[in-house]
Amino acid sequence: MLETVRNALRIQELRQRILFTLAMLVVFRIGAHVPVPGINPEALADFFREDTLFGFYNVIAGGALSNFTIFAMGIMPYINASIIMQLLTVIVPKFKEWSEEGAEGRKKMIQMIRYGTIGLAFLQATGMTFSIMRPAIVDHRFSSYLVIIISLTAGTAFLMWLGELITEKGIGNGISLLIFGGIIAGFPAGVGMTVELLRVGEVRFLTIIPIIGVLLALIVGIIALEVGRRRIPVQYAKRVVGRRIYGGQSTHIPMKVNQAGVIPVIFASAILMFPATIAMFINHPIAQRISEMLSWGTVLNTALYASFIVAFTFFYTAIQFDPMKIAGDIKKHGGFIPGLRPGRPTADYLSRVSTRLTFVGAFSLAFICVLPILLQDVSRVNLLFGGTALIIIVGVALETMRQIESHMLMRNYQGFMK
Repeated sequence: MLETVRNALRIQELRQRILFTLAMLVVFRIGAHVPVPGINPEALADFFREDTLFGFYNVIAGGALSNFTIFAMGIMPYINASIIMQLLTVIVPKFKEWSEEGAEGRKKMIQMIRYGTIGLAFLQATGMTFSIMRPAIVDHRFSSYLVIIISLTAGTAFLMWLGELITEKGIGNGISLLIFGGIIAGFPAGVGMTVELLRVGEVRFLTIIPIIGVLLALIVGIIALEVGRRRIPVQYAKRVVGRRIYGGQSTHIPMKVNQAGVIPVIFASAILMFPATIAMFINHPIAQRISEMLSWGTVLNTALYASFIVAFTFFYTAIQFDPMKIAGDIKKHGGFIPGLRPGRPTADYLSRVSTRLTFVGAFSLAFICVLPILLQDVSRVNLLFGGTALIIIVGVALETMRQIESHMLMRNYQGFMK
């Protein structure tokens, strides 16, 4: 592995991309400590000790939300805008037309996502400023509120630009790496807390060893889920055009076991935690009871969490994967799946395979996310990473390694994945 790293750093272009990515991540972490003007972060310390929706966002933002810095909202508005755009692609004919136009269509959709990000960031900053952040505001004049809202919106806009810059000039997906960097930033503090608990005797060393083993097993499972593929063979018939023969080759359609990625987990977390968070602001016994029932780690919360992950995995895969379109493209290029007629029979077969793969992927995803919650309840040890964080960390690391691998293979170097 060390030899592979040395080979990667010998390639000038790859070395520049890696160093540029690291420099941008340093900029991201510096910005995560720049406070918003007119705020007293200590007034919010108790609120973020609760397992609320904002606590989940705080993990994604690398602690910037609890400190209420200019990157407090993180890159979540961009992710939400991207998800909304993907959903609208199915509903709005114009967006669907853009998605089929190639590079030019993608540029238009990216521009719409940028506008949507700014709009969502402004709305979210306004809501946060006038609700949970209001007790921490020092000066309650309108100008102070406006400065805070603009600062938060500008911070998200800067992160969006930074992520796109990393994607263009660095290595890996910029937006994913920013989320990755935010999660990893909490690792040293988590290790320090665990060491302190071991020192004072609140946690036994024999309890930590099985937990580490389970987390390592989860990482192996996430890797298997991420790289798992079902290869559907496709045969293309020979065509004679003039004096040349085209086609006749065999290929395959790689269908992922988990086609939805981490999106269902984010959806499930946001929707499930939202009612509990709203109930916290309502001073009524029924609202407090709902908040207790839906608090993180309860039986009802865990069961609903797993159910929502499975449901959203099927929903999102159905939006992303269109068997009729794939079957039509295969038929148009003179291809067929051995043993099946082109057209509707091929589409039905692809749909059945996709459903079976999604079933395995959905329940595997739910198990990976729920197991750390159950493990934490049994061991009473605060785990450094939950299932969502582990999936994001492993997925981003694999994607970045693949990009480094492709750069090295172009120059006849052996990469990480042998």
